Amino acid sequence: MPRPMTVEDLWSCHRVGVPAVHPEGWVVVPVTTYSMETNESETRLWRVDGPGKARPLTAPKVKSTSPAISPDGSKLAFVRPDDKKRGQLAVMSLGGGEAEVITDLPLGLDDPKWFPDGKRIGFVAEVYRDALTLEAAKKRRDEREESKVKAYVTENTFGRFWDHWVTEDKVHHIYVIDLETREVTDLTPEMTYLWDFDGASGSWDIAPDGKEIAFSADRSEPPHAKFNLDVFTLDVAAGKIANLTADRPGHEMKPRYSADGKWLLYGATVMPEYYADRVRLVLRDRASGKETVLTEAWDRSAAGWAFAADGKGIRLHAEDRGCHALFSLDLAPGTPEEIHRGGTYGGFRVMPDGSLIGPWEHASHPAELHRVADDGTRTAWTDFNGDLAKEWDFGEVREHYVDGADGDPVQYYEILPPGFDPKKKWPMLLAVHGGPHGIWSDQFHYRWNMQLFASKGYVVVAPNPHGSTSWGQEYGDCIQGGWGDKPHTDCMAVVDAMEKTGYVDRDRIATAGGSYGGYMMAWFAGHTDRFQAIINHAGCSNTMSMWASDITEDWSRAMGAEPWEDMAPTDAMNPIRFSANFKTPMLVIHGELDYRVPVTQGLEIYHLYVRKGLPARLLVFPDENHWILKPQNSRLWFGEFFAWLERWMGKPGPR
Repeated sequence: MPRPMTVEDLWSCHRVGVPAVHPEGWVVVPVTTYSMETNESETRLWRVDGPGKARPLTAPKVKSTSPAISPDGSKLAFVRPDDKKRGQLAVMSLGGGEAEVITDLPLGLDDPKWFPDGKRIGFVAEVYRDALTLEAAKKRRDEREESKVKAYVTENTFGRFWDHWVTEDKVHHIYVIDLETREVTDLTPEMTYLWDFDGASGSWDIAPDGKEIAFSADRSEPPHAKFNLDVFTLDVAAGKIANLTADRPGHEMKPRYSADGKWLLYGATVMPEYYADRVRLVLRDRASGKETVLTEAWDRSAAGWAFAADGKGIRLHAEDRGCHALFSLDLAPGTPEEIHRGGTYGGFRVMPDGSLIGPWEHASHPAELHRVADDGTRTAWTDFNGDLAKEWDFGEVREHYVDGADGDPVQYYEILPPGFDPKKKWPMLLAVHGGPHGIWSDQFHYRWNMQLFASKGYVVVAPNPHGSTSWGQEYGDCIQGGWGDKPHTDCMAVVDAMEKTGYVDRDRIATAGGSYGGYMMAWFAGHTDRFQAIINHAGCSNTMSMWASDITEDWSRAMGAEPWEDMAPTDAMNPIRFSANFKTPMLVIHGELDYRVPVTQGLEIYHLYVRKGLPARLLVFPDENHWILKPQNSRLWFGEFFAWLERWMGKPGPR
């Protein structure tokens, strides 16, 4: 008998990653599982030969990630953490046998790739700007770990990122290990470029002849006043590095070689201080150096790309109108042709037969590995979560549009509770996404899971107001300098539309959001009293004090002006300025390791509520960042979430 989903169910799911493709057409895929009891996770590598044909390759209880298959298909390289949780390189035979860890890097490594000869493996590893050799890096690491002084000192424009300090001034190098001699060679011994702080994975590629490497890195020098990712090439034999995109104004990223070695493909933006600028695809003729922007006329942003199996085209995926789609594109400027639309792709790889394979999910099912043919036919290759999903009683997911600010159509998802009866009155939860330049996608989200919210007896509504991505650049850009205006109008229009359905109880409507969605919670608190309860997770409540964030280079653009030149825009969009109007009970949730929206943002609005004598509750996780990532913390998060709704709206479900 189907039953409502629980938070324990959410953490029982197998989380399927992006696979590595074998030359014979099967794949190796990482699958992560969590234990509510131990509060830990493990990632195993599975061999999948086709639909329903999966078997584990690595042992449980040990994390194994980043699989890479040798060119001849005989060996598997992957990353396995050492006892200090630093990633090391492991290799195993795909014909059977145990894996062997073959490196001992002082700061670990990331993203292994095989050289075409199958005798060497390249990888990316960190060292220190003032200790560029592995030996010097190990000495510096040991000194810092043993030192009684733990102070952070920097003159850079940033001192921390996401949930950790970066004052150690680490930089990435590219290395290669010879499998026969086990000798590790630093291919970039003098390089001091910063790589993407989110990780090196996907930032580099090896040419088909093994003579050149392309990578993307930040060309700025300390104090890194303005980040600027460029695409570089490395002559492997000579050790010479060349900047291919120094003349381009924005960020260039994720270079990919064609199988014949003729082309190099990468993504590019034109506004370096704006994270939501759309990514264009650029094709470079390696012989002549001529570059062609392929997608300038396409008002969507490419998220991932690769050459087709025959080398005559390109495959990519991108957000489109509130979900994800796979596309194909010729090696010429034009508009990509849609292959498959719907749900959410977590990435993909190209199979030998030209099909695409990767994790795909939708709002009512966690990700599984799916293969998509050129004609759009989609086939599930794994069913890790099938038995669990069969137990759940999920509500219907509907898609709607309503006229919002400026008369523009605003899309929103409606997720109905199990046992929904339109003749009864139901409580409603309006969820506002983060970003602001992001979306609620047709996705099985592991933190903001709409079906889990609905399972308690709420009609859940997830709008994509102005500022959201996937509807073109103008729709996203238009809220710069006006974070609260159009999105507020849009969200109120969505609530109005839901009230008109007749089955939403207008006396039992609550709202919740995280990050920018939390900003909107603070904005709603000062601009409307139509909600019975507000839940503010990791939200920005004071736009001026957001200068304490880790990355601030695009903050002035978001607010509309530099504060020392004109404070009016920052002030006009500051929720704290409207605290006189605060009335609605608010639950404030934050992580102390949140450096993107510092915990003081949550504390400020909570203390204002308390000072005013308003109903408020504070939940702070000392061991979490911007996201809640530990199973037991998540269970508490959801428990507090639902308890707050019930406290102010009564027992959920119909009346």
